[in-house]
Amino acid sequence: MSWSKLKQELESFLSPALIGRFEYRATGYRYLPDKAGLCYIAVDKKNVMNMSDATTSIRWYQTEQEIKHDPHIQIAIEQEEIEALRKETKGLVPEERLVVMARGRRIGELAKELLSAQTALSKSNFTVVATQFLSRPIEESLESKEILFNILALADRRVGKKRLLNMSEKIKSRHPVVQYFYALRLSTL
Repeated sequence: MSWSKLKQELESFLSPALIGRFEYRATGYRYLPDKAGLCYIAVDKKNVMNMSDATTSIRWYQTEQEIKHDPHIQIAIEQEEIEALRKETKGLVPEERLVVMARGRRIGELAKELLSAQTALSKSNFTVVATQFLSRPIEESLESKEILFNILALADRRVGKKRLLNMSEKIKSRHPVVQYFYALRLSTL
């Protein structure tokens, strides 16, 4: 599918409140076949997310430790996780320490997910991901581990107010760029 057709398809699914504010852009190099070009998303005419560059206005993580020590990431610990740790430690660890251990494990898992999603995004071909997005259910894109699927779904008109509000806890554990687009969409409600 050509870029202009793909862009038109994506923009036809934009939330009405984002029309005119949210824009898909791409540059191509016709005479340089080894250069794929750039794809980026602009909000209010400002390039917010460049698919092939880590120098965007969104925070990109370099290490797992940065994620672990980021105070903006909030992790909800479930009782099942604490119970599993209690069984592992045979009940010898105090309750407060179990919560700390469970949180540490969850943050470690989250850090690995965020870094792998970030790496996949910087290598991804935007047109391939966007084409896949257009052919799959919106729920799959919202639940996906891939950042770009999440962003495209959050900008989609098929995601309504109720679904957005119900996602608030899940979004806290997602990549900052996904949190940015979630906040942008919430601001339009």
